[in-house]
Amino acid sequence: MSSSNRPLVVRRVGRLSYAEGLELQAQLVADRQADRIVDVLLLLEHDPVFTLGRNAREQNLLVRESLLRARGFDVFETGRGGDVTYHGPGQVVGYPIISLAPDRQDVHRYVRDLEEVLIRTCRDFGVEADRVAGLTGCWVGRDKIGAIGVRISRWVTSHGFAFNVANDLAPYSLIVPCGIPDRGVTTLERLLGRPVDVPQAHEALSRHFAEVFGRHVEPGDASGAPPRRG
Repeated sequence: MSSSNRPLVVRRVGRLSYAEGLELQAQLVADRQADRIVDVLLLLEHDPVFTLGRNAREQNLLVRESLLRARGFDVFETGRGGDVTYHGPGQVVGYPIISLAPDRQDVHRYVRDLEEVLIRTCRDFGVEADRVAGLTGCWVGRDKIGAIGVRISRWVTSHGFAFNVANDLAPYSLIVPCGIPDRGVTTLERLLGRPVDVPQAHEALSRHFAEVFGRHVEPGDASGAPPRRG
């Protein structure tokens, strides 16, 4: 089946710990690899957490891990690409659990497509965002508004993107975000100078994800779980 014919279930999970998010992704990836479920986009918020990707450098944590934990932050080493970043309430985290086979088996294209989803979402709010040559993510001027870190196993994706809507920016001062010392981080609220409704961002992200990846959105069951095959 080509991408344009595939269903996509968008599952709005609410707020989870990072460990709960990892467990949920692992279950869904196994189901998608076995073709027991259709493609899924998880949208959620995390409890405050710093995550270190496969390429993270210790010096990009500016405060010792023990002190971060004492201040109420979780710290996780994780299997996604990229360096260190922060997740917290008010930030929309998107975890696509989709199969890229047979016609989108290109990691570079996948990351560029995720950037396009974030760029189009910013445009819906009247914010002009773009890519930066040599860097990953979605940028407004010199500030990052959307971070991307992915994992692909047997051409099924996990991890994904973090889109800054209304989250507190103070925790970023405790790290070198994404290992880039000479650039900043921003949010939709900061750029617009007004409150932004997080569910409104969910709607825009869902719509543009379906457009960019050529899926059609269909409902899950009453629990929000994606439909199973057969």
